[in-house]
Amino acid sequence: MASSASDGDVQDSEIRLWREDGQWIATDLETGVTSQGSSRDVALKNLDEALALHNGDRGREPTKDDLHELGIDPADNTTGDQEPPDVLE
Repeated sequence: MASSASDGDVQDSEIRLWREDGQWIATDLETGVTSQGSSRDVALKNLDEALALHNGDRGREPTKDDLHELGIDPADNTTGDQEPPDVLE
């Protein structure tokens, strides 16, 4: 479904927004990414952040120092010959 944005650009994505159990839920129908918030604005802001993470526009791979701070020794955490789970790809 295409729609027009306030700046005149045509948008091809659709977001569904509804209230459930006192929270606002926002879902991007193209990706299925869903977020929530205490208000419509918060739900949409959270959805923007979740979509950025989903699309690889935010976040970064942890450094060895990051892992050590969490008590993880990178040398002891390898996948060997196994493929990593889908969630890590």
